[in-house]
Amino acid sequence: MAIEQVRAYFKQWNRDGDIIEMDVSTATVAEAANALGVIPARIAKSISLKQGDGVMIVVTAGDMKLDNRKYKDQFTCKARMLSPEEALQSTGHAVGGVCPFALPAGIPVYLDISMKRFQTVYPACGSGNSAIELTLEELAQYSQSREWVDVCKLIEE
Repeated sequence: MAIEQVRAYFKQWNRDGDIIEMDVSTATVAEAANALGVIPARIAKSISLKQGDGVMIVVTAGDMKLDNRKYKDQFTCKARMLSPEEALQSTGHAVGGVCPFALPAGIPVYLDISMKRFQTVYPACGSGNSAIELTLEELAQYSQSREWVDVCKLIEE
């Protein structure tokens, strides 16, 4: 189970006990925000995308979505999200629990600047009912992110 891989991954920082598992779904931004009692923007949403022959993860604030123009300018290709089957096969995490932790080697992680509004954010931890509260510095370290990027825009109501 992916959450167990993430828990083992966090042991190297003695943070495995900080993973929050809930009795309710956190598979969507709205569900996670409701379960954690925070605004949706503080949910760190991990988006799995095709990158050439491989995949990549972009983590963004929960109130944002990919901006096609910004994405293409940054990565010189069109944003193409993985199907749920591809996400599970490529990342080891099912949609709803995709996170930037305990990924197979070679999957790059990028953090969107939309999260810089907050002291802490809540990414998933490999299951549709888990999360962990992290500072931005911790998120960057634990996800082994390559860089901060600006590839998103606010979701229009």
